[in-house]
Amino acid sequence: MPENPMLEKTNRVNLLFDFYSELLTEKQRTFLSCYFHDDYSLGEIAAEFAISRQAVYEHIKRAEQTLEEYERKLRLLVKHEQRVDCLKQLEEMLEKTDAELRVQVQPLLERMRLLD
Repeated sequence: MPENPMLEKTNRVNLLFDFYSELLTEKQRTFLSCYFHDDYSLGEIAAEFAISRQAVYEHIKRAEQTLEEYERKLRLLVKHEQRVDCLKQLEEMLEKTDAELRVQVQPLLERMRLLD
């Protein structure tokens, strides 16, 4: 069963935010955090900051576009997903090996997880 498109979008924005939030303006970080992390509505954010819902919407859309542009250029999320996939494959392969090799390789896998 396919995942909910809105949930997929929210997950993607949250991941991009994790990687690139420091490159956003304070206002962009605040609005994205309120909308995607804290689940505030556009109206609630508008009331909190005494601006229109349309202004909040435009700030959020612009911030999302900025995050996507950073990802197109830097590809940190893609690289992260590739590393996670490689680690998963390595762990699956390790399950099929002997205990001595697992003991030797496990510390390396742990170090790789910490780097991510």
